[in-house]
Amino acid sequence: MILAVGNVKGGVGKTTLAVNLAIIRAQSGKDVLLVDGDEQGTALTFTELRTERMGKPGYTAVSLHGAALRTQVRQLAPKYDDIIIDVGGRDTGSLRAALVVADTLLIPVQPRSFDVWAVDQMAALVQEAREINAALSAVAVLNAADAQGKDNEDAAEALKDIEGIKLLSTTIGRRKAFPNAAAAGRAITEHTPKDTKALEELRKVMGLLYR
Repeated sequence: MILAVGNVKGGVGKTTLAVNLAIIRAQSGKDVLLVDGDEQGTALTFTELRTERMGKPGYTAVSLHGAALRTQVRQLAPKYDDIIIDVGGRDTGSLRAALVVADTLLIPVQPRSFDVWAVDQMAALVQEAREINAALSAVAVLNAADAQGKDNEDAAEALKDIEGIKLLSTTIGRRKAFPNAAAAGRAITEHTPKDTKALEELRKVMGLLYR
């Protein structure tokens, strides 16, 4: 499957999710290609850190942008079990290219008004991409969700009303395990002490994505 993890809104945790998904899929025996389609290059920087710390990342990582992302992902797709594209932060040619080649788009959304509003723009991009890629599935996940309070519920209700985007039934909480693991070049499956709640939430998301 080709999975794009993207949003026009920055700071929503897309790179963190992308690298964790890539590592966990690789740990399950899949041959994984991680495509850094974000001009900031954070996924590639993480991969370099991971290689320094662990000897090898366990997956293949490349940086592709714009039209090259579209053409090369299509060419590389038969060689890999999974391709995960980290893309976005704003409306770019790379994001639009990823939507044309992806099977599924995962949109991380924090339970904040600006984040929720950005999904309307994503829905418009998805609708446009479906004119070329009719089978594109688009799902949103509440990421870095609050431990308590009404913000999660309010955000979920707003997201349910956005046409063309499906809200996943599970959320990922705001947990220190993610940044702590990333700082060491690791996924949360490799970080100690284990955060069992973070692992459970991420695995539930993966179970909904990779059926």
